[in-house]
Amino acid sequence: MAMSDADCTEALRARVNEAIEQATPLTLVGSGSKRFLGPRGGGMPLEVSGHRGVVHYAPEELVLTVRAGTPLAEVEALLAERGQMLAFEPPHFGPGATVGGTFAAGLSGPRRAAAGSARDFVLGMRFINGRGELLRVGGEVIKNVAGYDLARLMVGAFGTLGLILDVSLKVLPQPRAEMTVVHDIRGHAQAIGQLCGWAGKPLPITASCLESERLSLRLSGAESAVQQAAQQLGGEQATDGTGFWHDLREQRLVFFEDPRPLWRLSLPPATPSLMLAPIEDGLIEWSGAQRWLKTEAAAESVYAAARAAGGHATLYRNGEAAAERFQPLPPALLEIHKRLKAALDPSGIFNPGRLYKEF
Repeated sequence: MAMSDADCTEALRARVNEAIEQATPLTLVGSGSKRFLGPRGGGMPLEVSGHRGVVHYAPEELVLTVRAGTPLAEVEALLAERGQMLAFEPPHFGPGATVGGTFAAGLSGPRRAAAGSARDFVLGMRFINGRGELLRVGGEVIKNVAGYDLARLMVGAFGTLGLILDVSLKVLPQPRAEMTVVHDIRGHAQAIGQLCGWAGKPLPITASCLESERLSLRLSGAESAVQQAAQQLGGEQATDGTGFWHDLREQRLVFFEDPRPLWRLSLPPATPSLMLAPIEDGLIEWSGAQRWLKTEAAAESVYAAARAAGGHATLYRNGEAAAERFQPLPPALLEIHKRLKAALDPSGIFNPGRLYKEF
């Protein structure tokens, strides 16, 4: 597959150094597909999408190194040609979604509970810190970390710690067979109990989704394993399972077509309903660990309920512009974050206010 290949490292580094000298904050810009996530922040735009292309791909080693501006769709097409995939199934949220934006936001899709998160597949990274230094951390082998794992620290930092240039990833083979089975479930508690029970068994469940009283399960693996699990689980086989999981990943299901605030809750899987909204206003993924909630409840109430359950919440879409988008951090943890920010970006030039207003 042909890709445009452009290494803009020196130009980007020069622009960062100029910003440091002039004390001018920068807003890192890719395709803009994740712009709705969190506050906008402030600063002069620094376009990153031109820094693109595959640096190294070794299919036999299941390793890929790619520049941050490379479109995610091109990477997935390249891997598909060799029967491989990004196992954490990242959502795009737009046709131009890039590798850098995916890891800066730390997003994972329906397969996350079975395969791991975006952070789990990062082997190494090259980035520019807030001192204008070009850093290379990790590498292209799995056991390569000594000291602080800075590469994984960058994942989900929303560009507040540095400018990601290249990411080295572990990729995985695509499953030989997949099937989606659907169950009619009566009751929220029954569904959570069933999901938790299945999670403790050797079943090839690679995605789950409970919407209203319809529970969908994706089975992936060898043909024989998928067929055997389908017989054991029962239910009705879906006619377009692939399309369903794609629409769930990209939030194109009818559930997401709602002007009310959409919250993402990360909770212990067995947590009962928080009762912040009617049951029909919720959707559950990841065997109970990720929950989507549509509610007009005050942000403070949602954060408090999630915290009391041992999890956290994010105001994902809609909501008041002034509301905190990410769960406020406890004072001690906030202090650690501020120290990390000061160590990697002492002048505070990268995406100020994009994650928390304190930095």
